[in-house]
Amino acid sequence: MSDNRPIGVFDSGVGGISVLGELIKLMPNEKYIYFGDSRNAPYGTKPHELVRELTFATASLLIQAECKCLVIACNTATAAAVRPLRELYPGVPVIGIEPAIKPAVLADPGGHVLVMATPVTLGEDKFHRLMAKYDRDALISTLACPGIVEFVEKGIVEGPELEAYLRNLLADYTSTPPDAVVLGCTHYPFVRDSISKVLGAYTKIYDGGGGTARETKRQLELHGLLASPEQEGGITLRNSNGSMIELSLKLLEIARKL
Repeated sequence: MSDNRPIGVFDSGVGGISVLGELIKLMPNEKYIYFGDSRNAPYGTKPHELVRELTFATASLLIQAECKCLVIACNTATAAAVRPLRELYPGVPVIGIEPAIKPAVLADPGGHVLVMATPVTLGEDKFHRLMAKYDRDALISTLACPGIVEFVEKGIVEGPELEAYLRNLLADYTSTPPDAVVLGCTHYPFVRDSISKVLGAYTKIYDGGGGTARETKRQLELHGLLASPEQEGGITLRNSNGSMIELSLKLLEIARKL
């Protein structure tokens, strides 16, 4: 059994394109509709109820576009809305994303893991439950990072301005860098190289995009929703701010190489 309808992928802006890139690598013959809500970005500093309202609105658009499943490519939106979305659309697989704390801890038990994320993600009960599973196995620190999303939404993913911001943000960690950094926002993989430059090559960097892609494929297999092998894949990029499509295309090329 196969299903050639598109997969709906969405984020608060263009950051979720990093997850879209992982999905395309894993399932190149699927069709995708990506929606970025850049007009309302960032979600990571907004009230919980507003994030949920915005997430529900985007999910509704993708359901109307006949998407066979929904991938919430946003840590903040996942924490705020994944459970009620699953209740609202019981016949549609809804896959979220979470910070990749588990692989970071398992790779280096007893090490220091720094989780970089938006203030809202770090404040959610869902995140605290995740961290509590592993806080006996590693020293886990958290760092709220308001600002990185705005850099990426402007198309700034490298350069002296971004590096200066990151050096200031990570000032407490440069003399003794953590063993691992977990990127808890889908915008952050686009500045991975700059983070590595600030902290040094010793620090391993993890993000949840690959895990979300694998879980999406698993859910599609489970529900008999994978596209037929002969289908040619395709990508439709949409954004609540139409001027962001050119940047979305640029970031998609970067994401294919991450």
